[in-house]
Amino acid sequence: MGFAAIGFSSSPLRAFAISNSSREEDGQTQVAELASPCPYKWRMVIAYDGTKFKGWQYQPAPPTIQCLVENALIRITKLDRKELCLVGASRTDTGVHAWAWKAFTLQLMGFFPQIFSVHKLSPHAMREAAAYFVGKHDFSSFANASHNDGSPNPVKEIFRFDITELDAVLQLEIEGTGFLYRQVRNMVALLLQIGREALPPDIVPKIIAARDRRELAKVALSAPPHGLCLMSVNYNQEVLEPPEGFPPVSFGRSHHVSKCKLLFY
Repeated sequence: MGFAAIGFSSSPLRAFAISNSSREEDGQTQVAELASPCPYKWRMVIAYDGTKFKGWQYQPAPPTIQCLVENALIRITKLDRKELCLVGASRTDTGVHAWAWKAFTLQLMGFFPQIFSVHKLSPHAMREAAAYFVGKHDFSSFANASHNDGSPNPVKEIFRFDITELDAVLQLEIEGTGFLYRQVRNMVALLLQIGREALPPDIVPKIIAARDRRELAKVALSAPPHGLCLMSVNYNQEVLEPPEGFPPVSFGRSHHVSKCKLLFY
């Protein structure tokens, strides 16, 4: 299963158990109270590839998404299923995928804060900071040293740096003439610090002007690669034009090989 995104949010909630069934006594629906006085519920936003799973709903075999998530949470929290009280928003059929599936639990307070670094980000501050990247700049401060690139030109032009809110996920999309080694991951790392309000947005032009990777290292580590995706590669039309004197359409050349000697090691 591929967790493309897992987001967490919490909100005040009276401590009661949510279940797929309820019991009735004296004509009234009863809701069982939890022993633990947990004042919050946690919402998980999950993306998964359901090809090898029998849908969401819990069953130990064949495997389901709920079963897999619960087993992972049980290992982390040491709670049993009843205490965990994981409830899906609905259910998906066998083989069906989800991009933003919702699941809720009441019993993760005191566990996730020790395991995950869950921060609320400020999209407004991140957009303000991202705007400083747009334009032509020397991005030496955002490039890690690479033994394979030689001495690349550190001046790149960023056409746009968009930050879009997709439910509980922030999508950062960058378009430019090219990027230095780890430039994008380093820019995102700085924006995350700004989104957490650990740094002001106007620190971006100061670090750009420094042209020194050590200045960025003082305030932000490189972001991990797992969320990074190359969306497209575009070329200027003049680059795609054939050289002067060549026909507009080329079918290449044919080569005939009469003998071929292969070396095996």
